[in-house]
Amino acid sequence: MSKGRAEAAAGAPGILLRYLQDQNRPYSAQDVFGNLQREHGLGKAAVVKALEQLAQQGKIKEKTYGKQKIYFADQDQFAMVSDADLQGLDAQIVALAAKVQSLQQSCRHMEAELKDLTSALTTPEMQKEIQDLKKECDGYRERLKNIKAATNHVTPEEKEQVHRDRQKYCREWRKRKRMATELSDAILEGYPKSKKQFFEEVGIETDEDYNVKLPDP
Repeated sequence: MSKGRAEAAAGAPGILLRYLQDQNRPYSAQDVFGNLQREHGLGKAAVVKALEQLAQQGKIKEKTYGKQKIYFADQDQFAMVSDADLQGLDAQIVALAAKVQSLQQSCRHMEAELKDLTSALTTPEMQKEIQDLKKECDGYRERLKNIKAATNHVTPEEKEQVHRDRQKYCREWRKRKRMATELSDAILEGYPKSKKQFFEEVGIETDEDYNVKLPDP
């Protein structure tokens, strides 16, 4: 054991006694070790030994619950508290709880404001964004100008003709697909193999093979 660790272990009973008296609540050895390890550099074995020593000396109380031991300050050393004092403490608790809630709400507001400020663009960033948007708008204006100046616009009549042609070809597509389906179904009634095997042998390729779907009418 190092010299520093040995000194910490020697002073452990006093440290733990003050801690339990100040907190005045029950703790396991693991709880005490976890709470005081970083501040005082106490090892787990030193904490357990000091707690057992204090309990044997009657300076603290020890209770066993199953396999776990709980340690807490001797309540006889504390003065009796009257009902009026308890009511006063309850009132203080309520006031402090309200204050804590108010402070937490203020913290949330400040955190939200800080988040907004940190996510907002700086002045140079905003100026660059404006310049980029202006360039983008200029590009759109130039493109629109070229479109208006073009002489190869599609006339309403041409557009209507394309639409009629599309409907015609789609109707023919549906008709031929229906005929092919009916014909293949008729053949498959007497075919000894599966539909997939028949298509493979004959060399039939379906719309589904190429993820093609008929457009809506």
